[in-house]
Parts: sequence; structure tokens; C-alpha cells
Amino acid sequence: MKNIITYGTFDLFHIGHLNLLKRLSEMGQLTVAVSTDEFNEGKGKKTIIPFDQRIEIVRGCRYVHQAIPECSWEQKIKDIQTYDIDTFVIGDDWQGKFDFLKEYCEVVYLPRTEGISTTQLKKALSAFSSINKEEFMRAFEILEMLKADLN
Repeated sequence: MKNIITYGTFDLFHIGHLNLLKRLSEMGQLTVAVSTDEFNEGKGKKTIIPFDQRIEIVRGCRYVHQAIPECSWEQKIKDIQTYDIDTFVIGDDWQGKFDFLKEYCEVVYLPRTEGISTTQLKKALSAFSSINKEEFMRAFEILEMLKADLN
């Protein structure tokens, strides 16, 4: 059985994450490196779910053999060697960025799940949170009136 590794933040765990982990587990035994909050901050990323919860969510997924912290860009070669990795897999939005790992293992870039991403979810939450409470409540009142008219 092949040993597979992937890396990610896994914030706001969604169906795209689940699809990825399922596909990877079909390729072999899956190790997932979850980016720490500190590493994300260094990349200019802000997470909603804290690292300790994100890694536990990933560990709880039946497709994952083990989850480890990702603390730096540089750890990938060491992880490949430490965990006897045969295949490094990442989303195709990183196409070509990790080709240097081909010296150590197979590198695969997979297409992402269409129509869902953490970035999209965060944008939707941001737009939702910027709505004025009174306007929001008025919209619900209008919807209730429409519902009553339709009944």
C-alpha cells in the first residue's frame, strides 16, 4: 500500500475537504499535515477555527490514517522521509509549485471540488455579517408576509 501525504489549513471543513481526503485515501494510507495558526499567520492567512480543533476534525475523518502539524514550508522533505511517503498530493491551484519534491516521491496535483472553497465560505460569511440587524429583521418580516400571502 502506498503512503500518501497532503497539506492544508482545513478551516471551515466542507465537502471539498471531505472529497479530497476520500480520493486520497483510495490511493493509499493517508497522512494529512494541517497548517498551524502560527504558520498561517506567516502566510497572511487568518483562520476561523483554531488549529487544535482543525487537526482533531481531520484526525476524526475515517479516511485519514494520521494528522500532523504543518509548521513551515521547509518541513515537506523531512515529512516525506520520516513518514516513508510515496506520493505527495495537493490541489491543482498549486500546479508546479512542488515539483522539486519529485526527487523524493511522486507529486500529484488534483482538481478541486467545483463550487466550494473555504475562501468562498469566508466571503459569504463576511457579507452576511455586514448586514444591518434591523434590515435583516425587516427582510424576514417581508418573507413572512410573502409566505402568508402564498398560503
